Amino acid sequence: MLYQLYETQRAMMEPFSDLAQAAAKLYNNPLSPMGQLPFSQRMSAGYALMHRLGKDYEKPEFGIRTVNVDGVNVAIHERVEIEKPFCELRRFKRFTDEPATLSKLKAQPAVLIVAPLSGHYATLLRDTARTMLKDHKVYITDWKNARMVPLSDGEFHLDDYVNYVQEFIRHLQAQYGNCHVMSVCQPTVPVLAAVSLMASRGETTPLSMTMMGGPIDARKSPTAVNNLAMNKSYSWFENNVIYRVPGNFPGAGRRVYPGFLQHTGFVAMNPSNHANSHYDYFKNLIKGDDASAEAHRKFYDEYNAVLDMDADYYLETIKTVFQDFSLVHGTWDVRNEEGVPERVRPQDITTTALMSVEGELDDISGSGQTRAVHDLCTSVQGEQKHLEVPGAGHYGIFSGRRWRDVVYPAVTAFILKHQQQAGAKPVAKKASAKTAKAASPVAARKRRA
Repeated sequence: MLYQLYETQRAMMEPFSDLAQAAAKLYNNPLSPMGQLPFSQRMSAGYALMHRLGKDYEKPEFGIRTVNVDGVNVAIHERVEIEKPFCELRRFKRFTDEPATLSKLKAQPAVLIVAPLSGHYATLLRDTARTMLKDHKVYITDWKNARMVPLSDGEFHLDDYVNYVQEFIRHLQAQYGNCHVMSVCQPTVPVLAAVSLMASRGETTPLSMTMMGGPIDARKSPTAVNNLAMNKSYSWFENNVIYRVPGNFPGAGRRVYPGFLQHTGFVAMNPSNHANSHYDYFKNLIKGDDASAEAHRKFYDEYNAVLDMDADYYLETIKTVFQDFSLVHGTWDVRNEEGVPERVRPQDITTTALMSVEGELDDISGSGQTRAVHDLCTSVQGEQKHLEVPGAGHYGIFSGRRWRDVVYPAVTAFILKHQQQAGAKPVAKKASAKTAKAASPVAARKRRA
């Protein structure tokens, strides 16, 4: 019922938000009589703020049109490589007619960026993808809003997440011989599970695996986010945050953790910061500081755009990662694509180099939670590296100045080193459907038999 009430309230607010936007333009236009009033800038700023507080925020676009590679602007074409019911594997294909640059692009390693499915869209990693495109072929998991997925497309569980990641890894391996995987925040756990299962089956695992700011072991330095998940029971989450999608969406009837509730939780973590930010936006509009006002709009266009998460996936993540600690206890069984449970054994990973990244001031995944991956992957024969970024919060390790100046140089050097050590070279053509089938868990079991 809460979801329906929220949608009713949102529908009622929408025309008022549109009117506020029109009024802001009216008072800001010097050719309008309203724009000549002595208090016009203040009125315009007030209406502009009202519009942004009341508007509906849709999924932003990545908007990466070009990237600079050694002084050459390379065109970016964004396309979907694999379409799944709850996710799209999105590729940022690079194009240039400069022969030397083209040769360099072809030789660069392929990287799968696994974006978090924890409230915000994958576009939150826009800066991550844009920076990586200078030196890598970049693919990213673009998770869908569960309210847009019809019930006929089935359920989505944490096991499905793990299976998706394995399928995407195999897709890149079939194209390029091998690949590298980077996971940011929440997906560090399912990505580790995916690679562990591939290793246990004897499949080829990625050349390197970079884990950034994720709850591998949420018992270490628990944050407010961890404490909520650990101190409330499974039934509390099921009874208090799970609702059915209203009838005006394609996913009508699907049980979800609604995005608007998640957004409320995000804001509640630092309410004064958000209030001050909106007030600063109001003052910047009055002063005519367009650059600061635009920076505010860009940030909140992303921050306020949230998606619904399928209830099964969300509840299983709470239980597996934050309550049972199944990964670190070695008790996690994942059902593969055929429905057969397989035990997650990180100690079976041997040939994948491992890097972990943490922010010194991370208030979402506390100190030591990501570094714990090294304690689990005890059989890795290659390099294991840990980077703690001084002064960086959670978002600072994958976006902004610290990401570009501190984290990225270390990550790309790590990836390139292991690309060169493996002597990996791009494959000239895509693998056939027969090749892809041969990489499946069922085919692997048949080969072993």
